[in-house]
Amino acid sequence: MLTLFSSLQFDFIQVMCFFFLIIFVAPVYFMSKPRSIYLVDYTCYKPPENFRVPFSTFMEHSRLILKDNPKSVDFQMRILERSGLGEETCLPPAIHFIPPTPTMEAARGEAEMVIFSAIDNLMGKTGIKPIDIDILIVNCSLFSPTPSLSAMVVNKYKLRSNVKSYNLSGMGCSAGLISIDLARDLLQVHPNSYALVISTEIITPNYYKGSERAMLLPNCLFRMGSATILLSNKRRGAKYKLVHVVRTHKGSDDKAYKCVFEQEDPKGKVGINLSKELMVIAGEALKSNITTIGPLVLPASEQLHFLFTLIGRKIFNPMWKPYIPDFKQAFEHFCIHAGGRAVIDELQKNLQLSAEHVEASRMTLHRFGNTSSSSLCYEISYIEAKGRMKKRDSVWQIAFGSGFKCNSAVWKCNRTIKTPAEGPWDDCIDRYPVHIPEIVKI
Repeated sequence: MLTLFSSLQFDFIQVMCFFFLIIFVAPVYFMSKPRSIYLVDYTCYKPPENFRVPFSTFMEHSRLILKDNPKSVDFQMRILERSGLGEETCLPPAIHFIPPTPTMEAARGEAEMVIFSAIDNLMGKTGIKPIDIDILIVNCSLFSPTPSLSAMVVNKYKLRSNVKSYNLSGMGCSAGLISIDLARDLLQVHPNSYALVISTEIITPNYYKGSERAMLLPNCLFRMGSATILLSNKRRGAKYKLVHVVRTHKGSDDKAYKCVFEQEDPKGKVGINLSKELMVIAGEALKSNITTIGPLVLPASEQLHFLFTLIGRKIFNPMWKPYIPDFKQAFEHFCIHAGGRAVIDELQKNLQLSAEHVEASRMTLHRFGNTSSSSLCYEISYIEAKGRMKKRDSVWQIAFGSGFKCNSAVWKCNRTIKTPAEGPWDDCIDRYPVHIPEIVKI
């Protein structure tokens, strides 16, 4: 009897110790566990119709502005013919003048137009008020005035004095995902918070009137655009959950510019080798990004296939063709940065994607042009406008930028998205997709 009592007493002490251990460890575990980050909603700036720049208008202005440099005019025409852009892309008012008037005042005017319009629309959609914003991040690569664009937003909307404000510049077209990554880190340490992320590129001060081809190409591709994204660590009402963000940086800006923008064959045809040369420069960054994100998202069968092929190339035969994992098994939707036709073509080929997988990217380039870091939001908006975004769908965003950077983000859809009544595609989605010929004769 005494032995039984001693045994029960010992078991009771063990149980109590285990119980107190759970009470101690559980809070530590939940406090150290990363917070889930959600995309509550977003908006994209839609320029008014009077900012439209059809090909004929663009070339007429080029001939008048560069009348002493006909070779530069011909170069721009050949680039535009192969660009994949349509007739409805827009440029800011200052670029419509002959000659253009890229003043600081005009640049700030464009910034206020595209940023404030997108923020107003977002606040109208979500019902969020300026006082609710805890974190503000603005990214614009080439226009970095003083006071900053983030200060401009703080002053306009009278954000709280303790708002955590960041202004990112000089990071190229992939800065939108860099901003998302920064917002994710900040939301990890600030519970119950909202982060407002603004991605744009201001075109006005960057219009080039010289003869260097590397500088003339952006005139043909870059257009007005802006996206405003509301992130939070509170799930309620959110459209998407952020699953992964991967950032890689390889190569150099100078090499990228020379190989991508100055390529010309002996017959004088420009643009034929852009995709090949572009992927030579971007290849390392893309490969590094894929290698990092693959194990996070791919099924085990694809990972093993990739691993065995890699080992075989290293040990048995270096000439074996490298295995490209089938990312279609991990993602329903792909958003490739609409930086140019060459980027989309090459990624479609290398990732073995169908025409429908890259449809959002091609149509965004056609309708809005290269809107820099905001293009990925226009692409998701296209998928939503087509009624294709379903609950639990996975979306892979891939952005390229100077450096050479390749950043990507993975999102999971929280609910089936109804076709929005308003948005950048509301007046034209029925016309898309459209056929885009290899060359459009101007």
